[in-house]
Formats: sequence, structure tokens, C-alpha cells
Amino acid sequence: MYTLLSGLYKYMFQKDEYCILILGLDNAGKTTFLEQSKTRFNKNYKGMSLSKITTTVGLNIGTVDVGKARLMFWDLGGQEELQSLWDKYYAECHGVIYVIDSTDEERLVESKQAFGVPAGDMLEALCGVPVLVLANKQDVETCLSIPDIKTAFSDCTCKIGRRDCLTQACSALTGKGVREGIEWMVKCVVRNVHRPPRQRDIT
Repeated sequence: MYTLLSGLYKYMFQKDEYCILILGLDNAGKTTFLEQSKTRFNKNYKGMSLSKITTTVGLNIGTVDVGKARLMFWDLGGQEELQSLWDKYYAECHGVIYVIDSTDEERLVESKQAFGVPAGDMLEALCGVPVLVLANKQDVETCLSIPDIKTAFSDCTCKIGRRDCLTQACSALTGKGVREGIEWMVKCVVRNVHRPPRQRDIT
């Protein structure tokens, strides 16, 4: 009887957990995106003031429940000296959210290099893992458009490989695009984790 009740409890209440990395350069808006995600999906979460968020040095961790899925976010610092630590988290990763500051055209090349061009280290190491590219700060009139971002990152296409990948407009400050991005990631990681290993790199 205990085993039956325990199984029923797990079926009803236990969440399937997925680890999601939030990567990108410093000041791209990664922590603001994480805070908006927690506010929108966790009813009792009051959150910190977005205006008081500062540059992440090290790691921020957050949890969001969407249906029967629990996303464990690891928001990693984006300074150049911290990017060398990103690969320490790859082994446990089910998905990547890569945040781009679409108002900072001068750092697009730097952002692209961190994303994996020309070396391709991140994309190659995370073969088959879903990637959500967020063109953040779309609430600013002078921001680059989605076509602009896609053009700038066009030589990443060959390194994306056969995987789920989406480039989406977002404003972490206002919350635009946050829910849609999270729901897309949930759909992808749930589908991806239930594929046979040899098929996980198929979109």
C-alpha cells in the first residue's frame, strides 16, 4: 500500500527537473531575464527590484515550475575571465538560453565569439542541446532588429547543427517575450530528454 501511495504521490506532485544555462556577455540582461521568469511563473515570488540588479560575479541560481517540468536555471557571469568556467556546467545541462544585448552593436563580435565562433566550443560540446537565443532590450528604439542579429550570427549556423534553436525578441526589463521563451524551452527539453540518445541531435 505504501508503495502504491508513494508512486501516486510522485506521479501527481513530483516534477521532472531540467538544468538550463543562461549565458551571454556581462550586461546583456541575463539576471534580469531570470528575475522576470521567476516572477511570471512562481506565484508567490516577489523578486528583487530590477533597477538594483548588478553584474553577476560567479553564479545565480533560480527555479521555475512549468506544468510538470521544473527548470533549474544557472545564470553564469559573462565577463571574459568568467567565460572559461562555463564548460564546467555543460555536463548537467539540458538547454541553453543565450542572451544578446541588441542595443550594443559594438560588442556583437565579442558576443558571437563567446557563443562559439570561430572555435565553436560551446555548441560542439553541447551537441543536440536546445538553444534559445534572446535578442534582449527590444524595448529600446535604437536596438538591432531580429534580422540584424541573425545576420551578425549567420556564420554560427553551421555550428548550430541539427538541434532545436530559436532566435526571439525579448525585453527582460518589461517582460516581453519572457514567457514565450520559457514555454518554448520547456517543450524542447521535455521532448529532447525522452528521445533515444542517438536521436537527441535531431530537430
